[in-house]
Amino acid sequence: MRLAATVVALLWAGVSARNVPRFGQSVFADDELDVPGQSPLKFCEADRAKDIITIEEVVLSPNPPQAGSILTIEATGFVKEDITEGAYVKLQVKYGYIKLLDTQADLCEEIKNVDLECPIEKGKISITKEVELPKEIPPGKYIVQADVYTKDDDHITCLTATVFFGRKAIPFLDL
Repeated sequence: MRLAATVVALLWAGVSARNVPRFGQSVFADDELDVPGQSPLKFCEADRAKDIITIEEVVLSPNPPQAGSILTIEATGFVKEDITEGAYVKLQVKYGYIKLLDTQADLCEEIKNVDLECPIEKGKISITKEVELPKEIPPGKYIVQADVYTKDDDHITCLTATVFFGRKAIPFLDL
C-alpha cells in the first residue's frame, strides 16, 4: 500500500488530455481546473462550492516529479468543517490506459503518511512533506485520481494529475 500512500500524499497536499504537460515541463495554473501553485494537479470539476476543502496552493519540487528524487510537497488550504473518522478516498492510478490501482481507502489511515490525523479540524491547514520516489518507476504516463468523501458521503475534494516519468540516459550511450 506504499504506492497508495505516496499517491494520497501527492493528491492530498493537494487532467485533462488537452492540457497535459510533457516530460520536463512545469505546470502553472492557467485554467479553472488547475490547482493554484506549481504542480500537475487539477480539480476534477469546475464547481467546487460544496467541497469541504478549499485548496489555496500546491507546490511540488521538483516539478514535474522525477524518479529517484526526493519530492517536496507544500500545500495550503482551508477546511470548512471537521473531517472525522470514516472519511474515505476513492483512488485510481493508471499507467497509460492500464489500471494499476482502483481502490477505496480509509482517509484517516492514509493521511498519517503526511503527518496528519483525524479529526482534521476546521480552519487553515498547511502541509509540508518529503516523499522519496523510487528510481525504479517505469517510464511512461501515469494518471492519478483521488475523490475524497466524509463518512456521510459529503464531498471533500477531487483531484487528478497526469505525470510523465522519462527514461534515464545511459552514460556510455551518451555520445
